Amino acid sequence: MRKLLAAALCLAGTVTAGCGATVEPSPQKAVPSAVTLTNCGQKVTYKTVPQRVVTNDVGITELMFALGLENRMAGFAMPDDKGGLTNVPWKDGYQKVKWLSKDQLTKENALDARADLVFAGWNYGFREDSGFTPDALKKLGIPSYILTESCHNSRTDTSRGIMPPLDALYTDLTNLGKLFGVEKRAATLIADFKKQVAAVHSKAPAKSPKVFLYDSGQDSPFTSGRYAAPDQIISEAGGTNVMHDVNDSWTTVGWETVVQRDPDVIVICDYGDVTAEQKKKFLLSYAPLRNVSAVKHHRIFVLDYVDLVESPRNPSAIARLGAYLRTVATAKEAN
Repeated sequence: MRKLLAAALCLAGTVTAGCGATVEPSPQKAVPSAVTLTNCGQKVTYKTVPQRVVTNDVGITELMFALGLENRMAGFAMPDDKGGLTNVPWKDGYQKVKWLSKDQLTKENALDARADLVFAGWNYGFREDSGFTPDALKKLGIPSYILTESCHNSRTDTSRGIMPPLDALYTDLTNLGKLFGVEKRAATLIADFKKQVAAVHSKAPAKSPKVFLYDSGQDSPFTSGRYAAPDQIISEAGGTNVMHDVNDSWTTVGWETVVQRDPDVIVICDYGDVTAEQKKKFLLSYAPLRNVSAVKHHRIFVLDYVDLVESPRNPSAIARLGAYLRTVATAKEAN
């Protein structure tokens, strides 16, 4: 994604999937001094349990908050165009942890924060063009953990994605649980998320509406392939991502492909300087799309950026999109 945005959702309670409830601390088994994890297909050993983690992006930051690990954080980076933080999930975490940068992380941020772990992802903080990479941090003596949704397919292929998006979410929660000695908390979150997703999927319409995810772009749209979170958010909600055959996560396609695949629904990713309403107005007025079913019938649904990148809000997004897709399927059957 090019810029970041968080937006408010709601929920309260104990372990409520996708809505940021704080899990009550529970006794954990002793954490070993060294922990070995598999991250992006590589074995990585962390010699000590991190105490000053720095994160990039709202979804990544909220993975830490969902596990109750704000006391292990030295700060986070995130643009301030995401709206207010007073009503968002895990608002206490945002109040406790220092906001280091209203842009993306830099080596200077990490050094100034005395970080002992940087948790970011490719195109979610880590980027070759600026030299902010796990290898560069390693030379500074700072370990890294890479967001699984963003893993490169291989060392020679910069396309991203090595597993289904929800598997990536569960993998990161499991790994973080092991690293920080909160395995029970991670397992509880994962079980609750799976339960919520299964409940939505069980209500899926018999005939799946076709869905196109629109992030941004007018000359050519930025969208989700099969390895970005929207792909599985759409499928578990009862739809079919029309770009499921694209073996990448977030990527650019052509409008002609969108027209050819004729989605029943367009989901807008709401973030950044261009509002969701402005994106909707563009889609409805863009001449090449005038015969696309979603445009003809004004079937446009909005989700926030943080709903659509790997984050603990994914299950909640599935529930909300699922309810909408069921109404679309019912309307189509009636016609």
